[in-house]
Amino acid sequence: MSTPIDISEEAGVRYLHFGSEWVQGAMRIRKPNALELAYTREMMAGLLLRDGLADDGAHWPKRVLLIGLGAASLTKFIYHNCPQSRLQVVEIAPGVVAAARQFFRLPPEDARLSIRIGDGAAYIVEKEARFDYILVDGYDRNARAGALDTAAFYQAVRSRLSDQGLMAVNLFGRSKGYKASVERIFAAFDDRAIAFPSCDSGNVVAFGAAGEPVERSIAELRERALALRTTTGLDLLPTVTRLEQAGSLPGGSLIL
Repeated sequence: MSTPIDISEEAGVRYLHFGSEWVQGAMRIRKPNALELAYTREMMAGLLLRDGLADDGAHWPKRVLLIGLGAASLTKFIYHNCPQSRLQVVEIAPGVVAAARQFFRLPPEDARLSIRIGDGAAYIVEKEARFDYILVDGYDRNARAGALDTAAFYQAVRSRLSDQGLMAVNLFGRSKGYKASVERIFAAFDDRAIAFPSCDSGNVVAFGAAGEPVERSIAELRERALALRTTTGLDLLPTVTRLEQAGSLPGGSLIL
């Protein structure tokens, strides 16, 4: 069955829907490369956690896998703000890719950006490539993640992460299965995981880490968030504040 695609606009923001009221992506028309939705901004919090250099001197992340294209918000942000990154996008619905190109200014494929039509869960299992950053944001018209929210999938993702690898997953915090999803992620990553406090929209972003340890004090997180806001316009200072207020940083540090 093909994915029904609907486009709406309100107050200068264009929205993507899959035949329902659920918002599957958004773009502020005057700022097409900015991250309009709060959860997409938080999925980029990996930029606060890693800063190492690859063997060739390139900054993190060098290789990025995005499962689920949506309105291409994350793809565009990384493409335009992380010139060292090579992006592989896997999207199961051809119509979503077409809509992203027509309505959401998805860049054309080139040496840095490759788009594959296919199943993200199958791709993770079949391919042996490793990635620094794997971002998972795949839902159907009924807000179901299916195979992208299973223990086997999260374990497979972990096996595809580099020594500085991070996974970021968008979860629906208001769904009945949310806590079970978080438990699967923690189990797959041997507790090297964190679920951020729910956004106003009800979305929860969870991270899992592989390889080198992550340890950032609140002061470091704020300093890096300020630098990121200056260089890219992405403001993650509210996220750091929410983590601190929610008690998610025991001992004043984020440790993964």
